[in-house]
Order: sequence, then C-alpha cells, then structure tokens
Amino acid sequence: MGKEQQAPTYGGQALVEGVMFASKDHTVTAIRRKDDSIDYYHLPKEKNTMRMKLKKIPFVRGIVALIESAGIGSRHLTFSHERYDVMPGEEVEQPEETSKIAMVLGVAAVGVLSFLFGKFVFTLIPVFLAQALQFIAPGKPAQILLESLFKLILLLTYISLISLTPLIKRVFQYHGAEHKVINAFENNLPLTVANVQAQSRLHFRCGSSFILFTVIVGMFIYFLVPTDPLWLRVVNRILLIPVVLGISFEVLQLTNAMRTIPVLKYLGYPGLWLQLLTTKEPDDKQVEVAIASFEKLLEIEEHGVEVLEVTAKADTNSTAETVAVN
Repeated sequence: MGKEQQAPTYGGQALVEGVMFASKDHTVTAIRRKDDSIDYYHLPKEKNTMRMKLKKIPFVRGIVALIESAGIGSRHLTFSHERYDVMPGEEVEQPEETSKIAMVLGVAAVGVLSFLFGKFVFTLIPVFLAQALQFIAPGKPAQILLESLFKLILLLTYISLISLTPLIKRVFQYHGAEHKVINAFENNLPLTVANVQAQSRLHFRCGSSFILFTVIVGMFIYFLVPTDPLWLRVVNRILLIPVVLGISFEVLQLTNAMRTIPVLKYLGYPGLWLQLLTTKEPDDKQVEVAIASFEKLLEIEEHGVEVLEVTAKADTNSTAETVAVN
C-alpha cells in the first residue's frame, strides 16, 4: 500500500467487542470472541452507478453516505452482537431457506430507520420544550437559541447516561481504539500496540463531530424559516433534516481538510470536545483487535478476499466470514 502516494481515506465504526474499518470497496470487522480469539467479517461494498454519481454531488453526498453507512454498519453490528459472547462453534446459524436479499434489506432498513427515528426525536423534542418556555423567551431569535440549547443538553445528557453502562463504555473504548489506529496510520507509523496507544483517541473526521455540527448548522438554518405557528415550525424542522445533514457533512469535510492550518483548525475543536464523551481510552487487547481489523482490510485491498480463507485455515484461534452483496 503506497501510503506515500496520496493515501486513501479510511473510515471506521466501534462495535460490540470489536471495530469495523471501511475503504472505498471493502468493509472488515474484527471482534474479540468469548474464548479470546479474533473473528473476522468481510462485507464488500456494492457497486452502484447511481449511488456513486450521487456521492460526488456536494450536499447530496452526505445523505447518501449516511444511508450507506447506516445499512452497512447495522450488518457489522449484528455480526458482533451475535458472536462476541458465544464460544466458536456454538453460533446459531440462520436457516438456509432464509432469503439473503431479504435479510440484507431488513438489516439495512432497521439501521436507516433507527437513525431517522433518533434524528426526529432529537430534532422535535427541543422544539416543544422551547415553545413551552415562550413566555420567558419570546421572539424568533430567543426561541431558536433556546431550542438549540435544549438540543445540545439533550445530546450531552443522552451520551453521558449511556456511557455509564458497562457495554457502551467498552464500545466507546473500541471507538477510541479505532481513532488511534487511524491516527497512527495517517502519521505513517508501524501499527504496533505501543505506537497506536501513543496516539490521540480523537479524530477530526469522526461521526461524533458530525452530530454536533448538525446542532450548530441547524441553529443557523432555522433563522431563515419561521418559528410560528408551532405546526409550521414542526413541519419545517422535519423538512429541513436532509438540508441540515447535507450541510453538516460538508462542514465536517471542511474542518478535516483544515485541521493542519494553524488558525482554521480550531473550527473542528467543538467536535473533538464531544469526542471526549464518545471515546474512552482503550486497553491493549482492544487496540490489538482494532489493529487486526485494519490490517486485514489492508491485506484484502492488496491481495483480495482470499486472505480471509488463509486466515481461517492457518489460525485455529480465529475464523473468517465473507459475505458478498450483489
């Protein structure tokens, strides 16, 4: 992999006891199994001409990327959740007659709908809270500022509460491990546990930053539309969700591009501050899993999916699964 030649951009996602990394054409998950072995799951990205064209259009590409990520991420999350606490060989296999296409579409739909439901909740609840306090914060500017404040409080409270659960805390540790691996790779360092642990657990291109940008971008966009009456406010908030998401995605890309510019890099700092909640410092074994996932992705890109079959045959402490999406 010629990292000197304009290294490609990689993304990732923390899972239950594992990490998924994604490139332009492939996604790979590595999870720690109950017997301490590492299990892999490979999902190639579907070649879709229309989607590829849409992903080149500014403000539209963010929506497409989010839907794609939700669908793919849901399948990797399902894999990790079903296997992490089960001994190898004791997995409950799906019936052969189950339609693979139906399964793929079903899991992807759940991921997309879950994302949209969460977005609706975090968008509309602050509207009603701000409206309820209109007697102390009348006027459009005050209402929009109060609505945005409630949205931020709701977001921070939700993340803080779920981070108290042992399972989510470990997911946030794997989130930190994911960022550390990407940072080490982008700094051209060998992917050893020591090198990776020395990296920051924060990254400018993180989805957590994107979530915060939707709050900030939404606030400015809402100044352009009416807040009264309430029904119209609710309707335009719903209709503007794609607009807010599309612009926020572009802001995320912009802050990532400017992260090395002395003054402009601070534009991305609010997103990094939120990552102090959504990431935790990982232990060495979690970093090992993240490294294994990323290195397997690099191997697949260089040598093809055959490396997964070699892994399964050569290492009795790990298994590999490849799923093709046509």
